[in-house]
Amino acid sequence: MKNLIVNIAAVGLLVLGPAVAQAAEGYSTANVNMRAGPSTRYPAVAVIPAGSSVEIRGCLSNVNWCDVEFYGGRGWVSGQYVQAVYEQRRVYVGPEYYRPLGIPLVTFSVGNYWDRYYRHRDFYRERDRWSRGPDYYYRNRDRDYYYRDRDRDYRDRDYRAREYRDRDRDWRDDDRREEVRRPERRETDTNFRDLPQFRGGKADTYNRPDPRASPFVCRPGDPKCD
Repeated sequence: MKNLIVNIAAVGLLVLGPAVAQAAEGYSTANVNMRAGPSTRYPAVAVIPAGSSVEIRGCLSNVNWCDVEFYGGRGWVSGQYVQAVYEQRRVYVGPEYYRPLGIPLVTFSVGNYWDRYYRHRDFYRERDRWSRGPDYYYRNRDRDYYYRDRDRDYRDRDYRAREYRDRDRDWRDDDRREEVRRPERRETDTNFRDLPQFRGGKADTYNRPDPRASPFVCRPGDPKCD
């Protein structure tokens, strides 16, 4: 029985050994964003403070980005911000140190990676667009913003055109009302030049009768006006 337990433990170590070796301890050299993909254009998921310890789970072969674990969260950090201990000295993580440090080469897929770690994140709703790459995502997002701003400008222009049209219509209505009122004033207003004391002369600036004009106003039935 004792030998059986020992054999099981040995088999367990053999099974777990490669899994344990699939990670290396690293340290961040600056306050760096841990991102949802191997590019600065992917969303940031956390900030790793300078000097913090991280577990390097794997790195890409074509670009110097590594999949790291920090306080239970997963994300990607550029190798130029991560150091590891190699031969009793710290070195920046790069392709030449992947094998000596036991860092495996991995690949990145938005679908698999995000399904595993980011289902609760807001940006996960746009996973299908991000799966085509950050360049595609930003290019189409900028295009959408362009059309949105253009449509908003069109709406504002149409609104201003309606304002001008309504203003001109109000002015035309005011002019028509003024034309209607003008004959009424001509019928009711008395022209001071038609008064007898102004006939044959001009009034001064104080609207006093010209001395050459008649000094009084004739009233109907007044014998002086006969």
